[in-house]
Amino acid sequence: MVLTESSINPSILKAHYGIRGEIYIKAEKIRKKLEEGVEDIPFRDIICANIGNPQKFDHKPITFFRQVLSLVEYPDLLEKHNIENTKKLFPKDAINRAKILLNNIEKVGAYSASQGVENRDGHPSSPDDIFLTAGASSAAMLILQMLISHNNIGIMVPIPQYPLYSAVISLFNGKPVLYYLEEDNNWSMDIISIENAFEEAEKNKIQVKAIVVINPGNPTGACLTRDIIESIVKFSEKRDLLIIADEVYQENIYDDDLKFISFKKVLRDLQLQYPGRYNVQLVSLHSVSKGTIGECGIRGGYLELTGFDDFVKFQLYKLVSISLCPPVPGQIMVDLMVNPPKKNDESYKIYKKEMNYIKEVLKERAKRLKKAFDEMEGVECRKVQGSMYLFPRIDIPKKAILEARSLNKSPDEFYCIKLLETTGVCVVPGSSFGQVQGTYHFRTTFLSDGNIDERLMYFHKQFIDQYR
Repeated sequence: MVLTESSINPSILKAHYGIRGEIYIKAEKIRKKLEEGVEDIPFRDIICANIGNPQKFDHKPITFFRQVLSLVEYPDLLEKHNIENTKKLFPKDAINRAKILLNNIEKVGAYSASQGVENRDGHPSSPDDIFLTAGASSAAMLILQMLISHNNIGIMVPIPQYPLYSAVISLFNGKPVLYYLEEDNNWSMDIISIENAFEEAEKNKIQVKAIVVINPGNPTGACLTRDIIESIVKFSEKRDLLIIADEVYQENIYDDDLKFISFKKVLRDLQLQYPGRYNVQLVSLHSVSKGTIGECGIRGGYLELTGFDDFVKFQLYKLVSISLCPPVPGQIMVDLMVNPPKKNDESYKIYKKEMNYIKEVLKERAKRLKKAFDEMEGVECRKVQGSMYLFPRIDIPKKAILEARSLNKSPDEFYCIKLLETTGVCVVPGSSFGQVQGTYHFRTTFLSDGNIDERLMYFHKQFIDQYR
């Protein structure tokens, strides 16, 4: 046999992606047993709070977006023999948008040019700087693949972090350079900690090429202020680093005192204020999977380049072309995301109503879950700011830690397995994202409209009492 445990690429063996790891696999096995009618399980359903997949719950698609997509995928509805009936079912602006898109892509299923988003953040964008991708994850993989040219290339990643980054860095045989977020300061970034991490990597002869910043944070939900973003831009100029700005949760902000500010806006503002300075390369990532759209399955996203020359852009174009193109429905959804109905359009009122409703529902569910954590013994949860997650810190009793280690499990993984087995709630242990040694966390979404807060409180009390 050619491909075996001993012959498989060792970089794949090193990669770890805990969000769909052992606990999720166990949850799916339990779900199957429930469907088969097995009765000796202490709950009747699984709540998959391990992944930010809004439409798995009661998050409905945006009407205008799905109307346009339906017309593009079945263009016969726009033909002369059907158009009168179509006008009775679809608003005029949806029909017009579908016609425009069909003129640009000819038909769904045809290969289309994967470029074309403009006007973001009050600064112009060039279609030549934007590449459509199958979600932001594939965009991140493309950039990391281009950056990691040998096995001593370092990429700075936050801890805790979305584990895609450490997994992909391992796949391409690079080196993660970890910088720690400040939990006591609502998971903010500390420029001194970042400087120290960079200098330590340099001492170890690692060639650091880029810094990853997730804003709003995943798993933390923290939103960065303009001052912090400016400090990261200045640090990157000083150290000649490329910035990868993962901004897929930019619509998911629940603190009325906060506003999303993109890295591109701050960088361009600084360049205007100080001509000739801040020639920093920036890659901005966005996706239709999150926000108030929540179209995870359609796989649409984009990356925007700032500060890149034509040679590098052509190499990226070549790399993207090798993978042909992202799904055309995903490309259409990106167009709808960045060009939604405007105030005078027929669909604007219902679009705005749906978007506001989704945001308010998520805000309320986040507050409700945060309140539950605040009432649990030995649990600390930072203020809800953004994204789709909470990342509470749990004080795990010593007896539970010892039992976890006897089973070759991390204490937070042990806690999450017990939570699943007792309540059917599937979450992700903090060790999958990285955490300060000796601290324990887990990440949960607040997308479910079920009784996740009650299940968590019930389990946590039982767990603490058992191992006290």
